[in-house]
Amino acid sequence: MDSSIDSHAIRTVRARRHAVPRLALFDLDGTLADSRDVMFEALDQAARHFGFRRIDRAEAESLRDRDARSIMRALGVPLWKLPRIASHIKGLAAAAPPPPLFPGTAAMLARLREAGVTLALVSSNSEINARRALGAEAAAHIGHWACDATLFGKASRFRQVLRRTGRLPGEAIAIGDELRDIAAARSAGLVAGAVAWGYALPSALAAAEPDILFASMAEIQAFFGV
Repeated sequence: MDSSIDSHAIRTVRARRHAVPRLALFDLDGTLADSRDVMFEALDQAARHFGFRRIDRAEAESLRDRDARSIMRALGVPLWKLPRIASHIKGLAAAAPPPPLFPGTAAMLARLREAGVTLALVSSNSEINARRALGAEAAAHIGHWACDATLFGKASRFRQVLRRTGRLPGEAIAIGDELRDIAAARSAGLVAGAVAWGYALPSALAAAEPDILFASMAEIQAFFGV
């Protein structure tokens, strides 16, 4: 995981008390799978294909404290083009080798499932790409799949999973790595969890005040008491 994680930012997240959720809805890219390099290359190819502004890795790093809409404005991407661009990027990701899982991901998912937590995967990526990244063993722990969400459409996917599982919003936690994941969780009434090793900077996540900001896979397990 990223050795530059700002532990001070994590400690300053406001503590909130919740019953331990029995449903966990995980993001894929940046949360379970270390796909930053794959997605950067796909974004660069998409920029050449669709004609929006290309950026280097240094500028990509500088954008990690911004929300998705600000990033789109910085790249000069019209919102109406997002569906075509997203489809193109998913196709490029499907053609690339699957990204590695973050260390401890498969074991964490296994422990949660063994403890009776229902697991769901909610991603803007495709289910095919998600299953490739997770691998058969880790994918087998996921009980519900809600993929191909639009960039700002995760809240509706969260609600779909709630309906399928019969869970109330307060009985579920959404865990992601971007500011939009926190916003979507709040919109759907879920506990908002964030991980400090993904795309958005830990300091930016902390400033958005998620209900909990995890510094490691072990902390996710501890949150569920396993």
